[in-house]
Amino acid sequence: MIGRKAWLFSDTPAGAHASAVIYALVQTAKANGLEPYAWLRQVLRDLPAARTVEEVEALLP
Repeated sequence: MIGRKAWLFSDTPAGAHASAVIYALVQTAKANGLEPYAWLRQVLRDLPAARTVEEVEALLP
């Protein structure tokens, strides 16, 4: 679990929310047996080309 003192570095509620989203994505990737860094790289590379909801959903872990 990530948190504890790391939350001290969220300057705004929006920043804290963004951090929570990233942490959740990383933990979900791990729970699905994926290497988080490689998965996030692939998603960030492929997401701009996704044109349909199905294409976006295919990127989920």
